[in-house]
Amino acid sequence: MALSGMRGLSVFISDIRNCQNKEQERLRVDKELGNIRTKFKNDKGLSPYEKKKYVWKMLYIYMLGYDVDFGHMEAVSLISAPKYPEKQVGYIVTSCLLNENHDFLRLAINTVRNDIIGRNETFQCLALTMVGNIGGREFAESLAPDVQKLLMSSSCRPLVRKKAALCLLRMYRKNPDVVNIDGWSDRMAQLLDERDLGVLTSSMSLLVALVSNNHDAYWSCVPKCVKILERLARNQDVPQEYTYYGIPSPWLQVKTMRALQYFPTIEDPHTRRSLFEVLQRTLMGTDVVKNVNKNNASHAVLFEALALVMHLDAEKEMMSQCVALLGKFIAVREPNIRYLGLENMARMLMVTDMQDIIKKHQAQIITSLKDPDVSIRRRALDLLYGMCDVSNAKDIVEELLQYLSTADFAMREELSLKAAILAEKFAPDLSWYVDVILQLIDKAGDFVSDDIWFRVVQFVTNNEDLQPYASVKAKEYLDKPAIHETMVKVSAYILGEFGHLLARRPGCSPKELFSLTHEKLPTVSTPTIPILLSSYAKILMHTQPPDPELQNQIWAVFRKYESCIDAEIQQRATEYLALSMKGAALMDILAEMPKFTERQSALIKKAEDAEIDTAEQSAIKLRAQQQNSNALVVSDQQPANGMSPVGPLSLVKVTTMSGGDVLDTADGGLTQRNGTLSEMGQHASPSPDLIGDLVAPLALEGPPSTTPHSEQSLVTGPEVSSSAIDALALAPVEDQTNSVQPIGNVAERFQNLCLKDSGVLYEDPYIQIGIKAEWRAHHGHMVIFLGNKNTSPLVSVQALILPPAHLKMELSLVPETIPPRAQVQCPLEVVNLRASRDVAVLDFSYKFETSLVSVKLRLPAVLNKFFQPISVSAEEFFPQWRSLSGPPLKLQEVVRGVRPMPLLEMANLFNGYLLMVCPGLDPNPNNLVACTTFYSESTQAMLCLIRIETDPADRTQLRMTIASGDPALTFEMKEFIKELLVAIPIAPHAPTPTPSVLQPTNPAAPLTAPAALTDPGAMLAGLL
Repeated sequence: MALSGMRGLSVFISDIRNCQNKEQERLRVDKELGNIRTKFKNDKGLSPYEKKKYVWKMLYIYMLGYDVDFGHMEAVSLISAPKYPEKQVGYIVTSCLLNENHDFLRLAINTVRNDIIGRNETFQCLALTMVGNIGGREFAESLAPDVQKLLMSSSCRPLVRKKAALCLLRMYRKNPDVVNIDGWSDRMAQLLDERDLGVLTSSMSLLVALVSNNHDAYWSCVPKCVKILERLARNQDVPQEYTYYGIPSPWLQVKTMRALQYFPTIEDPHTRRSLFEVLQRTLMGTDVVKNVNKNNASHAVLFEALALVMHLDAEKEMMSQCVALLGKFIAVREPNIRYLGLENMARMLMVTDMQDIIKKHQAQIITSLKDPDVSIRRRALDLLYGMCDVSNAKDIVEELLQYLSTADFAMREELSLKAAILAEKFAPDLSWYVDVILQLIDKAGDFVSDDIWFRVVQFVTNNEDLQPYASVKAKEYLDKPAIHETMVKVSAYILGEFGHLLARRPGCSPKELFSLTHEKLPTVSTPTIPILLSSYAKILMHTQPPDPELQNQIWAVFRKYESCIDAEIQQRATEYLALSMKGAALMDILAEMPKFTERQSALIKKAEDAEIDTAEQSAIKLRAQQQNSNALVVSDQQPANGMSPVGPLSLVKVTTMSGGDVLDTADGGLTQRNGTLSEMGQHASPSPDLIGDLVAPLALEGPPSTTPHSEQSLVTGPEVSSSAIDALALAPVEDQTNSVQPIGNVAERFQNLCLKDSGVLYEDPYIQIGIKAEWRAHHGHMVIFLGNKNTSPLVSVQALILPPAHLKMELSLVPETIPPRAQVQCPLEVVNLRASRDVAVLDFSYKFETSLVSVKLRLPAVLNKFFQPISVSAEEFFPQWRSLSGPPLKLQEVVRGVRPMPLLEMANLFNGYLLMVCPGLDPNPNNLVACTTFYSESTQAMLCLIRIETDPADRTQLRMTIASGDPALTFEMKEFIKELLVAIPIAPHAPTPTPSVLQPTNPAAPLTAPAALTDPGAMLAGLL
């Protein structure tokens, strides 16, 4: 930007730099914009010099971050100026200020075309640069033929032809259907004979784009590409300016090798031999040096050469050489080289007969698990998982279990899943498998899915020799003072079914087993209690002859839970009590579970239905997917648990470009997926969770599994309608129609994220959107994970945050395209300005093939995320309570229509939403007192006091009193708690044949499984 002679522009820039604060800068900018607007209104009196000066000022203001919504016509008009200084300004400012859809660009098309076909090379370069930067459809339609002629012209200088190639590349990428490339195979072969490396490099970029869509038309370019590599490898006729730290044009080498990876195996023996000679020279001539820039360039060429060697299925000797080279790289100090070495070694696993050679480096790969860099640890974990087989499974799984204790929380779910899959696939004996899974649950119970311990139960049930051993191990873990709840589930089930096999061992009598299991009852959540009740019934059935004392103890437990508000617990307790009084008939009714039919493990099926690779999509992966080797695609399964009714605030539906019919699923009827109609039953199998379960770093929370207990809220009880679940959402969302239906209930996913900080927000057959958040005081850091589940890219991706007035939210840039099998992380910063229950909305849309999907999703930046529970004593509570006297700082309301619940359950509900219950402050045992600290930018840390007065005679009404130092906070807190008590957010219970409505429990009714659960695995899931 030449400023010589433009004193006004120089003075303006100097004034901006001398501003002391942002406000002074804004005032100076507003003043200058007003002056420019006034000058442009009197356009006839402006000289070309003045117009140029003011347009430069507009560009500078735009670069400072201010909106410039006028003067565009003046910038476009400068393009037609006859002199270079004005024309340069016009092209630069137009490229920066206008996008491809701006109406003013149509006015410049003829001028730009005249500059392209003209004889002035400077004007040609300016025009090509602007067209390449903007890349609009109208430019492509009008100018593509002229740019193609310019590229092939032998009379143009290399500088112009290079820009023409890049301009054509941009237009082809943006609008491949508009740019006519018929018959371009001969032209591309002609361009590859170019001696100028600048034109050759630009043409190679164009060739990569062309062969990625259709390689069959460009076979004639393969020998030319090999000759280019030979020329560069031998450093023949390479100008000094294209030699980077002694490496001849590394960018051209990388692009040429990448272009060759889109072609199948080269059959011509001469061409193949020449190419392997070049690759051999590259492999042998690369080493780690101290110069970082040379390292980067040489290793860029090297790793592209490795990818090409794998693609061409080279001889075993060369492949072994590649593995040895990678083994040397994973041991160096430079973390980037270690990462690339691990990643490429994992890709080597796709090549036949390479696994045994890679195993030689197992010790070094295990060492990488302890690397300080988390990305290296992830790549090492993926590589260990891929190279595991029967011969080394025991060592690898033991290393993973040892690493599990110190692993990052973000990796533990993925680590647990992979260890469980490896233990099942390659177990030398079943007792070792049981040991591994129990250790897994003991060390990382929070990250072990229900599928894992279900599988252990199936193995133990089907193998009689394993049952005593499993029972002994279960008792050993129950003997520990503190164990995870999942361990309580599996141990209680195993001891209930097979604990009688240990009756003759010391300390294993039925009474002792019951006492040991019952000690854990106060520590478990509501979903685990039914499993313990089933275990008690089994222990009672196996006690022969009957022990009256044990019988009375178990009956007392059953009678206690006969009046439980949870329908599942109440029914089990009532029916078990009635059954246990039938005497000898109890043996037949509660007999051992039958053996399960042999079927494929759900965990191994996950491994087979997902590709564990988050690296950037490359040509070798595309080839692997086309050949159906190790790259696996999403199976066409039905959504889990049917399709729940979607609330009006959950999803915005739009008509798709495919024009397919959309069937309403609100009544659980039929849904259309991928052009077929499939009936959605209540027990449909789950779709594979390719992103959440197996791909790092999301690994937060998969979609609902076949067992409805996979996602539980902190409070359980009767199911409520979708409108009740949506009670916290205040942002209106239109009701339109999508042909692509979500997997799982969007409202339930949102409700779970209101209680958790990580999980899946939305999922459909093409994409999975996950959330991981961290909240500190009134600040929040949220990461939105966008995972493409398919082998085709998602395009036209747009994400817009619609924040409520009380939240300040800033979302980082979201890419327009998500590559196949890839995951994108979009950080979102949140600042809470004041108290409000309004909810932010993510307006998200994308295009997959011909389907345009648009959804509006509520973000879990809700009121309770800015709570910090605090425990206060009576000496601290009562002075604060008395100082906040009367409205608006203290509000009281009698709430009717409350869902009946015990006081303990209400306390659990409050604690789940970070409202800490403080026992002992209220002398009335029917009352409840809670405290929390609310953080916002306006109030900073504000103490909130809550008192709930219940009526034992009528649990459907209560009186609540809320007090705080901020009137708005007091009101919002009152309404927030009222919504919690009137409509309790819960997760669904075990599926039943009828809709989830509370029915009177019949004590004499037999304990029956749903009719739809026909196979033993589903029976087990229903029983648990």
